[in-house]
Amino acid sequence: MSSPPDTHDFSRGRKFGAEDLHLLLTALLADAPSHGYELIKLLETRSNGFYRPSPGMVYPALTSLEEFGYAGISVSGNRKSYTLTDQGRAYLDANRERVEMLWAKLNYLGKKMTLVRRALADGDDSGDTAVVAAFHQLKSLLADRRHGSAQEQRRIAKVLERAMAEIASDGAGED
Repeated sequence: MSSPPDTHDFSRGRKFGAEDLHLLLTALLADAPSHGYELIKLLETRSNGFYRPSPGMVYPALTSLEEFGYAGISVSGNRKSYTLTDQGRAYLDANRERVEMLWAKLNYLGKKMTLVRRALADGDDSGDTAVVAAFHQLKSLLADRRHGSAQEQRRIAKVLERAMAEIASDGAGED
């Protein structure tokens, strides 16, 4: 996997600010008119399950887009369908680089989430998943021991060097 986009703002809590959510919704509306629930599902799908905003985030954002003149509404029964306006297209065009960066973050984090899910899946002992799970266990162990004595740090370094040499040997001499 390539190096991650800047993901520091995804570490906890809300994954996007209001402006970012407005941009993503505008980008989705540029593809096709949609209902609020459809937009929630599209964001979840585009992020491979990483980002599923609540209706309490999406509907106020859609109201804001309407108030800014970026989205229009058509009502059918008790359902509102949102459509991007010309002003909304101009807003999207002016922020295209930011939108592409947001999609790249969601794509990267969605792929990462898929790997974690596979690593944690019960009964799945495929090589790829086993390696990912072992890597996460090692990472956790090393984090727990990072403040050890100098002697402990040297011991850990030697263990890791032996493990790296064994991995690099391509399994020669394996049972």
